[in-house]
Amino acid sequence: MGTIVSVHPFDEEQVKAIQQACPSLDYLSVSGFGADEARAALIKAEVILGWNRDVLKIIHAEDISLRWLQNLGAGVDHIPLDRLQSLGVTLTHASGVHPNGISESIFAMLLSLTRNVHIAIRNQQTQTWKPSKRMGEAHGTTLAILGTGAIGLETAKLAQAFSMNVLGVRKSGEPAEGVDRMYTIEQLNEVLAQSDYIVNCLPLTSQTRHIVGKEQFAVMKPSAIYINIGRGGTTDTAALVDALQLERIAGAGLDVFEQEPLPQEHPLWNMENVILTPHETGNTPYYMDRALSIVLDNLKHYSVHGKPCRNLVDWQAQY
Repeated sequence: MGTIVSVHPFDEEQVKAIQQACPSLDYLSVSGFGADEARAALIKAEVILGWNRDVLKIIHAEDISLRWLQNLGAGVDHIPLDRLQSLGVTLTHASGVHPNGISESIFAMLLSLTRNVHIAIRNQQTQTWKPSKRMGEAHGTTLAILGTGAIGLETAKLAQAFSMNVLGVRKSGEPAEGVDRMYTIEQLNEVLAQSDYIVNCLPLTSQTRHIVGKEQFAVMKPSAIYINIGRGGTTDTAALVDALQLERIAGAGLDVFEQEPLPQEHPLWNMENVILTPHETGNTPYYMDRALSIVLDNLKHYSVHGKPCRNLVDWQAQY
């Protein structure tokens, strides 16, 4: 009998649900195993749930039995896609887990930068009474969402409460609910020039690396606020720093960076018009429950049809 091997420590009830979803395979968790023991189990696994260094190591072995890898995160830019494709392995991700938490973090940054909450908090720490000379308003402004997947569409839904004009950018250019007008990637600069807020939800692929750079910051409004919760590599960090220092844009809310952790000496740390969070906007107490729902659907389908059904990675699109 084949095995499902998890590198994540699911609890007893979750394990029972996994076993019931695909009873034809044995279940084994290698969380807490030593390196050699984990490697032996992963080499023989037909299905692997999760991703870590142990999985990365066995992916390059010649004698693996893997048929399907279920990543428990949404992004797959850290996974060797070419290798998995060459092995004939199916790769799925957990997109759909993040919309609530990340969209809330987007608006937390957006509103803080608009209403100077971040500055008030810093002044509070030094007991400084210093009213803001100027504040903005989000109501009635234009919001651009780069990447209109689950997170982007939930953000668009929240934007409606502020009567915002929502512009979307997606590869297909196909319309979506909550987005007033959709554009293609080729029309990116046209969108940026119109927008008061730009929210980057893009995955990192060969097409999107540094897709927001010097040229893009140059066409943004001087009053624009740039928020990136997607992947750090989609933004040219040097160009972003220049844009902020030269006041080509008004501010930035950043959860992801080209280099993580962000080096202590990096200029972004000390910019008053920047809010930084340590790649944590996806953090929520409901994460694993939502991820498990995707896993169970895929396991049930795999049990019957020999392949998962949700969130299959497109090798050409790289997500």
